[in-house]
Amino acid sequence: MSLASNIIINIYSIIILGIIYFQSSKQDEKGTLQYNLYMKMLQVTVLLLILDILSRFDGKPDTIYPFINQTGNFLIFLFNLMLPSLWILYVHNQVIQKEEQTKKLMCFLVILNILNAIMLIISQFFGWLYYIDSNNIYHRGPFFTVPAIVIISLIGFASIICICNIKRLTKSHIFALVFFAVPPLCGMAIQVLFYGNSMMLIGVVISLLIVFLNIQNHTIYIDYLTKVNNRKKLDLYLKEKINMSTPNKTFSAIMIDLDNFKFINDTYGHDKGDRALQNLVILLERVLKSKDFIARFGGDEFFVVLDVMDLEQLKRIVFRINQAVEKQNEYNNEPFKLSLSMGYIVYDYNSHMELEEFFRKIDALMYENKQKKKHK
Repeated sequence: MSLASNIIINIYSIIILGIIYFQSSKQDEKGTLQYNLYMKMLQVTVLLLILDILSRFDGKPDTIYPFINQTGNFLIFLFNLMLPSLWILYVHNQVIQKEEQTKKLMCFLVILNILNAIMLIISQFFGWLYYIDSNNIYHRGPFFTVPAIVIISLIGFASIICICNIKRLTKSHIFALVFFAVPPLCGMAIQVLFYGNSMMLIGVVISLLIVFLNIQNHTIYIDYLTKVNNRKKLDLYLKEKINMSTPNKTFSAIMIDLDNFKFINDTYGHDKGDRALQNLVILLERVLKSKDFIARFGGDEFFVVLDVMDLEQLKRIVFRINQAVEKQNEYNNEPFKLSLSMGYIVYDYNSHMELEEFFRKIDALMYENKQKKKHK
């Protein structure tokens, strides 16, 4: 591939990453580890694309080309483990969702990158990884494949994390996280087999675009604390369900209020209050089917949408949720007990209820249930 072709392809790739970066910067998730890791991957990829251009300035030894060539190749080898390292951290944070563990993993990856830097510096004297001859022509060294093997191992490790925890992931997450490895590995294979082609970073750009479309862009619809759908997504989903309803195919919903939430917050602290909300979501996910839609309506209220048209079946589901709450209260180690007030309804197609009217109806049913519990 000629220098001009390489420059054009890399500039197009940088423009794509710039658009993704701009769109990502408008999200509400700023400050989260997930957001920061993804933005760092975009930044490092742009840097590597620029360095890749610089590393292609072969020939013309009597010009500035040798300096550009030496600088570009040294820096691209120096930073080439940063991208897979960030990817492992991103995957770990997405799957395990424990920032403390992710930060511990970061320490190991920092050490690995330091070792890479030491090997690169020593290689400048012995040509282990690469060398540039007197005519300013780049040549691969005898240990050129070592960084490639490390990169493949890191990407493979990230894929193993996904596969071992596949039940925790949604379909869009599975596709984005597992498929991420495919384009850059294909590009690396082409790059190793056909000398002079720079395809690995192009593969990374494709993968980052897939992650943006399937994960990052979806965070605008996810509640940060509980990781279920937020009110914005609920409104869109319910409007669609109402519009798609027919006399023979409708749906049902349950509105759930976590009783005494303010008391839990005031008595045990906000961290316990957050934990109560998270415990409720875990309980609902355990009782309900994976296809059922769970959203945080706001504060201590949640909303469940189900493809259930029979009121008796809906009542059995509500009963199972109450049973699960009682069982959890019996065995958990938290200082608080969960208690729920629920309103539930099967959407009546013939009523032609709009979204806001539907919300008012089910909210009134939930309030009625709460009052009955208070007067028992």
